[in-house]
Amino acid sequence: MQDAFSLPLAALAAVLLDRLLGEPRRWHPLVGFGRLAALAEARLNRRTRAGGILALGLTVGPWVALAFWLRPLMPFVVDAALLYFALGARSLSEHATAVQIPLASGDLPEARRRVGWMVSRDTASLDATGVAKAGVESVLENGNDAVFGALFWFALLGGPGALLFRLANTLDAMWGYKTGRFLDFGWAAARFDDLLNWPAARLTALTYALLGHPVRALACWRAQAGAWESPNAGPVMAAGAGTLGIVLGGSAIYHGREEQRPPLGKGGPACAADIGRAVALVQRGLWLWLAVLLIIGALNA
Repeated sequence: MQDAFSLPLAALAAVLLDRLLGEPRRWHPLVGFGRLAALAEARLNRRTRAGGILALGLTVGPWVALAFWLRPLMPFVVDAALLYFALGARSLSEHATAVQIPLASGDLPEARRRVGWMVSRDTASLDATGVAKAGVESVLENGNDAVFGALFWFALLGGPGALLFRLANTLDAMWGYKTGRFLDFGWAAARFDDLLNWPAARLTALTYALLGHPVRALACWRAQAGAWESPNAGPVMAAGAGTLGIVLGGSAIYHGREEQRPPLGKGGPACAADIGRAVALVQRGLWLWLAVLLIIGALNA
């Protein structure tokens, strides 16, 4: 029974730690990893795919191998600690609330500034609807990247799986841009993140659908996700927007260039309250996933 419940109990411990402590303010492992990744990019980026593949292997491989080596020595501790560091549920909620509050009170400049911490697009010229839309999109997509994706790979491989997912996702966030500097070098990181995210993103989209308006969410997912550039963000945001009853997508400026993105969802324009609704959707989904893990543990006991 102890073995059967070890993994779900470690997941519960990690979620409670994240809820209580949030991300470490100092000595965060991902901050150190980011510095290592920046150093690897500076040394290996010759704007070739081969350099990107090498950098991906050198930055991710040793840490995941170390995690697998340590896990048999202290399975519960290693699993709980690695999932805690991989999760970002509280941080996501805090960042979203920091956008929602000024937006709801009419402080558009502050809302623009804070949503700029969450998204890679230019936020300086966004109106209130644009800020709300950016905030909701970030919450829905990062619900997958910072919560459900880590939980999915944790369920399959324990703490090392959560670590693998989070490190790959971090590299994609750093290198996965279609600019001259990263188009070839970041190809491996982007494709590897897409591969790891593929099953998790579809389970995330299904979670969003089940916890809101299933019929509308599934219809939006089926009709709209394929038009989105990202194969994983499309299902997640289409289902999320559909279940919330709002429309996302549309015009956005990235690196000084305007992009017209396909519409996602169905309903009215996003507003400040929808950011909080998106956060609540992610939180409900997190507890649902934990309940499923505990049920699976009970069935295997």
